[in-house]
Amino acid sequence: MLKTPTYNYQQDLCSKNNITYFYKNRSVNWSGFFIFTYFVKCMLQNVKRNHCSIIKSNYTMKICIINGPNLNLLGKREPEVYGSQTFEDYFETLQQKYPNIELSYYQSNIEGELIGKIQECGFTFDGIILNAGAYTHTSIGLGDAIKAVTTPVIEVHISNTYARESFRHQSYLSGNAKGVILGFGLKSYDLAIQSFL
Repeated sequence: MLKTPTYNYQQDLCSKNNITYFYKNRSVNWSGFFIFTYFVKCMLQNVKRNHCSIIKSNYTMKICIINGPNLNLLGKREPEVYGSQTFEDYFETLQQKYPNIELSYYQSNIEGELIGKIQECGFTFDGIILNAGAYTHTSIGLGDAIKAVTTPVIEVHISNTYARESFRHQSYLSGNAKGVILGFGLKSYDLAIQSFL
Protein backbone atom coordinates (compact mmCIF):
# COMPACT_ATOMS: atom_id res chain seq x y z
CA MET A 1 0.00 0.00 0.00
CA LEU A 2 1.40 3.43 -0.97
CA LYS A 3 1.89 5.88 1.87
CA THR A 4 1.65 9.66 1.92
CA PRO A 5 3.02 12.04 4.56
CA THR A 6 0.40 13.52 6.92
CA TYR A 7 0.83 16.16 9.60
CA ASN A 8 0.61 14.76 13.17
CA TYR A 9 -0.97 17.39 15.40
CA GLN A 10 -0.62 15.25 18.55
CA GLN A 11 3.16 15.26 18.42
CA ASP A 12 3.44 18.92 17.36
CA LEU A 13 4.83 20.26 20.64
CA CYS A 14 7.35 17.44 21.06
CA SER A 15 8.74 17.48 17.52
CA LYS A 16 11.85 19.17 16.22
CA ASN A 17 10.93 22.66 15.01
CA ASN A 18 7.39 21.85 16.18
CA ILE A 19 6.78 19.83 13.05
CA THR A 20 6.74 16.09 12.55
CA TYR A 21 5.25 13.78 9.95
CA PHE A 22 4.06 10.26 10.06
CA TYR A 23 2.87 7.90 7.37
CA LYS A 24 -0.75 6.90 7.26
CA ASN A 25 -1.94 4.12 5.03
CA ARG A 26 -3.94 5.59 2.22
CA SER A 27 -3.77 5.85 -1.59
CA VAL A 28 -1.92 8.74 -3.23
CA ASN A 29 -3.64 10.62 -6.05
CA TRP A 30 -0.75 10.21 -8.50
CA SER A 31 -2.81 11.30 -11.53
CA GLY A 32 -3.47 14.68 -9.91
CA PHE A 33 0.22 14.99 -9.02
CA PHE A 34 1.35 14.36 -12.61
CA ILE A 35 -1.28 16.74 -14.03
CA PHE A 36 -0.06 19.47 -11.68
CA THR A 37 3.59 18.80 -12.61
CA TYR A 38 2.77 18.93 -16.32
CA PHE A 39 0.86 22.20 -15.81
CA VAL A 40 3.84 23.81 -14.07
CA LYS A 41 6.21 22.57 -16.78
CA CYS A 42 4.03 24.07 -19.51
CA MET A 43 3.90 27.39 -17.68
CA LEU A 44 7.70 27.53 -17.40
CA GLN A 45 8.13 26.66 -21.08
CA ASN A 46 5.64 29.36 -22.07
CA VAL A 47 7.45 31.97 -19.97
CA LYS A 48 10.77 30.98 -21.56
CA ARG A 49 9.26 31.08 -25.06
CA ASN A 50 7.75 34.51 -24.53
CA HIS A 51 10.99 35.81 -23.02
CA CYS A 52 12.98 34.60 -26.04
CA SER A 53 10.43 36.13 -28.41
CA ILE A 54 10.74 39.51 -26.70
CA ILE A 55 14.54 39.39 -26.94
CA LYS A 56 14.38 38.35 -30.59
CA SER A 57 11.84 41.03 -31.50
CA ASN A 58 14.03 43.73 -29.95
CA TYR A 59 17.21 42.53 -31.66
CA THR A 60 18.41 44.33 -34.78
CA MET A 61 20.41 42.21 -37.21
CA LYS A 62 23.53 43.87 -38.62
CA ILE A 63 24.70 43.02 -42.14
CA CYS A 64 27.52 44.72 -44.03
CA ILE A 65 27.76 44.73 -47.82
CA ILE A 66 31.32 45.04 -49.07
CA ASN A 67 32.07 45.71 -52.73
CA GLY A 68 35.49 45.48 -54.33
CA PRO A 69 37.26 47.12 -57.26
CA ASN A 70 35.36 48.85 -60.07
CA LEU A 71 31.97 48.20 -58.47
CA ASN A 72 31.77 51.92 -57.75
CA LEU A 73 31.20 52.23 -61.52
CA LEU A 74 27.96 50.25 -61.54
CA GLY A 75 25.49 51.96 -63.85
CA LYS A 76 28.31 53.07 -66.14
CA ARG A 77 30.54 50.01 -66.50
CA GLU A 78 29.46 47.43 -69.08
CA PRO A 79 25.70 47.84 -68.53
CA GLU A 80 25.05 44.79 -70.69
CA VAL A 81 26.81 42.75 -68.00
CA TYR A 82 26.24 44.69 -64.77
CA GLY A 83 23.04 46.64 -65.51
CA SER A 84 22.35 50.35 -65.60
CA GLN A 85 21.50 50.99 -61.94
CA THR A 86 24.05 52.43 -59.52
CA PHE A 87 24.67 50.44 -56.39
CA GLU A 88 23.84 53.45 -54.21
CA ASP A 89 20.33 53.52 -55.68
CA TYR A 90 19.94 49.78 -55.26
CA PHE A 91 21.22 49.95 -51.69
CA GLU A 92 18.42 52.39 -50.83
CA THR A 93 15.96 49.85 -52.24
CA LEU A 94 17.41 47.17 -49.96
CA GLN A 95 17.14 49.45 -46.93
CA GLN A 96 13.49 50.11 -47.69
CA LYS A 97 12.78 46.41 -48.19
CA TYR A 98 14.50 45.38 -44.94
CA PRO A 99 13.75 48.18 -42.44
CA ASN A 100 14.35 45.88 -39.46
CA ILE A 101 17.91 45.10 -40.53
CA GLU A 102 20.81 47.48 -39.98
CA LEU A 103 22.40 47.44 -43.43
CA SER A 104 25.73 49.15 -44.06
CA TYR A 105 27.69 49.49 -47.28
CA TYR A 106 31.39 49.81 -48.01
CA GLN A 107 33.31 49.93 -51.29
CA SER A 108 37.02 50.09 -52.01
CA ASN A 109 39.33 49.50 -54.95
CA ILE A 110 42.19 48.59 -52.57
CA GLU A 111 42.71 45.01 -51.42
CA GLY A 112 44.12 45.89 -48.00
CA GLU A 113 41.15 48.15 -47.21
CA LEU A 114 38.73 45.35 -48.05
CA ILE A 115 40.62 43.01 -45.72
CA GLY A 116 40.52 45.66 -43.01
CA LYS A 117 36.76 46.06 -43.38
CA ILE A 118 36.19 42.31 -43.14
CA GLN A 119 38.24 42.25 -39.95
CA GLU A 120 36.34 45.26 -38.59
CA CYS A 121 32.92 43.68 -39.11
CA GLY A 122 33.97 40.08 -38.74
CA PHE A 123 33.38 39.69 -35.00
CA THR A 124 30.39 41.94 -34.30
CA PHE A 125 28.10 41.71 -37.36
CA ASP A 126 25.59 38.96 -38.09
CA GLY A 127 26.60 38.68 -41.72
CA ILE A 128 28.90 40.01 -44.43
CA ILE A 129 27.96 40.08 -48.11
CA LEU A 130 31.14 40.31 -50.17
CA ASN A 131 31.54 41.03 -53.85
CA ALA A 132 35.29 41.23 -54.17
CA GLY A 133 35.18 41.81 -57.92
CA ALA A 134 38.40 40.80 -59.67
CA TYR A 135 40.10 40.17 -56.31
CA THR A 136 37.91 37.07 -56.06
CA HIS A 137 40.20 35.39 -58.56
CA THR A 138 43.55 36.65 -57.24
CA SER A 139 43.47 37.43 -53.52
CA ILE A 140 44.60 34.75 -51.10
CA GLY A 141 44.58 37.47 -48.44
CA LEU A 142 40.84 38.04 -48.75
CA GLY A 143 40.23 34.32 -48.52
CA ASP A 144 42.33 34.16 -45.36
CA ALA A 145 40.45 37.14 -43.88
CA ILE A 146 37.12 35.37 -44.40
CA LYS A 147 38.52 32.28 -42.70
CA ALA A 148 39.88 34.31 -39.79
CA VAL A 149 36.63 36.00 -38.72
CA THR A 150 33.60 34.51 -36.99
CA THR A 151 30.92 36.40 -38.94
CA PRO A 152 29.56 34.27 -41.82
CA VAL A 153 30.37 35.64 -45.29
CA ILE A 154 28.30 35.19 -48.44
CA GLU A 155 30.27 35.58 -51.67
CA VAL A 156 28.21 37.42 -54.27
CA HIS A 157 28.63 38.17 -57.98
CA ILE A 158 26.31 40.13 -60.22
CA SER A 159 27.18 38.15 -63.33
CA ASN A 160 27.56 34.41 -63.80
CA THR A 161 31.33 34.23 -63.58
CA TYR A 162 31.33 30.70 -65.00
CA ALA A 163 29.82 31.98 -68.22
CA ARG A 164 32.67 34.43 -68.70
CA GLU A 165 36.45 34.21 -69.14
CA SER A 166 38.12 31.11 -67.73
CA PHE A 167 40.22 33.06 -65.21
CA ARG A 168 36.96 34.12 -63.52
CA HIS A 169 36.12 30.49 -62.78
CA GLN A 170 38.69 30.47 -59.96
CA SER A 171 37.69 31.85 -56.54
CA TYR A 172 39.99 32.16 -53.54
CA LEU A 173 36.98 33.07 -51.40
CA SER A 174 34.45 30.29 -51.94
CA GLY A 175 36.20 27.67 -49.82
CA ASN A 176 35.90 29.86 -46.71
CA ALA A 177 32.53 31.49 -47.44
CA LYS A 178 29.22 30.32 -46.00
CA GLY A 179 27.79 30.26 -49.52
CA VAL A 180 28.05 31.67 -53.03
CA ILE A 181 25.35 33.49 -55.02
CA LEU A 182 26.02 34.59 -58.58
CA GLY A 183 24.37 35.42 -61.87
CA PHE A 184 21.15 37.08 -60.64
CA GLY A 185 22.21 40.66 -61.25
CA LEU A 186 21.83 43.03 -58.32
CA LYS A 187 19.20 40.67 -56.90
CA SER A 188 22.13 38.48 -55.85
CA TYR A 189 22.56 40.86 -52.88
CA ASP A 190 18.89 40.52 -51.96
CA LEU A 191 19.18 36.74 -52.04
CA ALA A 192 22.25 36.93 -49.83
CA ILE A 193 20.35 38.96 -47.23
CA GLN A 194 17.53 36.42 -47.28
CA SER A 195 20.04 33.65 -46.55
CA PHE A 196 20.72 35.25 -43.14
CA LEU A 197 17.04 35.43 -42.14
